[in-house]
Amino acid sequence: MKRQARALEILSRLKNRYPAPQSELDWTTPWELLAATMLSAQCTDVRVNKVTPELFRRWPDPPAMAQADPAEVEKVIHSAGFFRQKTKNLIGEATIIINDYDGEVPRTMKDLTRLPGVARKTANIVLSNAFGIQEGVAVDTHVKRLAFRMGLTTSTDVKKIEQDLMKLFPKPDWGDANHMLVLFGRHVCPARTPRCNDCEMNDICPKRGVKTK
Repeated sequence: MKRQARALEILSRLKNRYPAPQSELDWTTPWELLAATMLSAQCTDVRVNKVTPELFRRWPDPPAMAQADPAEVEKVIHSAGFFRQKTKNLIGEATIIINDYDGEVPRTMKDLTRLPGVARKTANIVLSNAFGIQEGVAVDTHVKRLAFRMGLTTSTDVKKIEQDLMKLFPKPDWGDANHMLVLFGRHVCPARTPRCNDCEMNDICPKRGVKTK
């Protein structure tokens, strides 16, 4: 099966499994989504969701976060890992949003990636989920692994992988593709023990890099 045809078939089967895919991060505003996504770097969504209720209660928006005591923020997000850098990023993001964007989370890739700690992955997630803007396909560890394993890319570079996926998936599906691949990577196709025999992609997946017994 050619790559384009395989990609569309994979997308169709993912839609059957996940008809209404959503992020597993808890958020209600663009700022909360931005902060939670940034915190999720090198951390599980489950852990982030345990940290953010107190974080958002004390600093619910950019004006509050811009004035926050770094030591207090560090205490709240400590368990999310890399807490010093993440605190610096949160306060830095909030300060730029206040000074340059009238307190509103920006709505373009260029402006979002100006913010400390925000690369294309985070920006794609915020644009798609908070604003319904499809700029690309967010590539995290799950998407990177599955894209290679399923034969949708030959690259290990996240920028190249994103470009490959953008060519293969219809633009309106870019945001959902991220959610579906992440969920599938967690539920069916984890890194070490993929459940190939139980997988609905078994007949079309080349299983690149999968060690067979």
